Amino acid sequence: MNAQEPALQRLIDHVRTAAHARAPLAIRGGGTKDFYGQAPLGEPLDMTPFAGIPSYEPTELVVTARAGTPLDELEAALAQKGQCLPFEPPHFGARTTVGGMVAAGLSGPARAAAGAVRDYVLGATLLDGRGEVLSFGGQVMKNVAGYDVSRLLAGSLGTLGVILEVSLKVLPVAPATATVRFAADAAGAIRMLNEWGARPLPIHASAWSGDTLTVRLSGARAAVEAAGVALGGEVVEPAAAASFWRALRDQSGGFFAEARDALASGAALWRVAVPSTTPPLALAGTSLVEWGGAQRWLVSRAPAQEVRGAAARAGGHATLFRAEDKSAGVFTPLAGPLERIHRQLKASFDPQGIFNPGRLYPGL
Repeated sequence: MNAQEPALQRLIDHVRTAAHARAPLAIRGGGTKDFYGQAPLGEPLDMTPFAGIPSYEPTELVVTARAGTPLDELEAALAQKGQCLPFEPPHFGARTTVGGMVAAGLSGPARAAAGAVRDYVLGATLLDGRGEVLSFGGQVMKNVAGYDVSRLLAGSLGTLGVILEVSLKVLPVAPATATVRFAADAAGAIRMLNEWGARPLPIHASAWSGDTLTVRLSGARAAVEAAGVALGGEVVEPAAAASFWRALRDQSGGFFAEARDALASGAALWRVAVPSTTPPLALAGTSLVEWGGAQRWLVSRAPAQEVRGAAARAGGHATLFRAEDKSAGVFTPLAGPLERIHRQLKASFDPQGIFNPGRLYPGL
């Protein structure tokens, strides 16, 4: 990366000026995930001019994109070669960017089958709090120098530095997909998903809500057809299925549309992570179950302590995903050793504490 490039130089100058003044910066791409985490603080650092796809090697299944690149643009380039981002990152609007995708670390319906954002980050270039450009990892899996640092950026919400570029592993689009539906209550759906999970079935995504379990099969055509026969259920027409999974990925309809209406009247949207075999949680509200039972979305007016307590007793944790009042904290409080690690990392990469202060946890 050429440090004399005007767009990069402007970012470097901006960061160095802010570091000198200890003035906080709110790193911002399309702004579509401003709702996630605590409210952004500080002067906006606009990443949208720093866009483009400097390298794409379809035969190597690797692409490098700049942080300000629209996610739509990256996925369109991959689609032309019959490839995709397997973790199905959500699009919360047309302005969603690659940098925001990595910084938020959110994955879509295929997470349980394909892995998370961090699993596909091969390398990254970062602008730290001193205004220095640092590179970690590489473009191929065998180049693991600094690989863990690249993965740390996924879900960091910009608190460690300004993501400039990321190299991502991509995969071919599956030859065949099919979607089937079943009538089931929450307990029945969780039981079915765990039973199926123990069998060699090409289950790629699942979602239960409103007494309906929807399952997507994906893979070789023969495997998908055989699994469809083995599972049974009501077959969903392909166009309707594609619309359903896209809306689920982007949280744009159905359960999530109702959740947004409930937020206006004081409810909160929780994202609860628990072992997949966990029975339905005894919490008031409406739920959506994803990822084979491991992710539970909950719209509820229950106190944060009650929700987090139920998640902890099940061996999981709860995130306050959307709410008008986030005074209870967005993420589960860190244990002492983990908090020390977070603070040490923050001090190493951002010694003046200028990047997205408090977005993850107070004081970070």
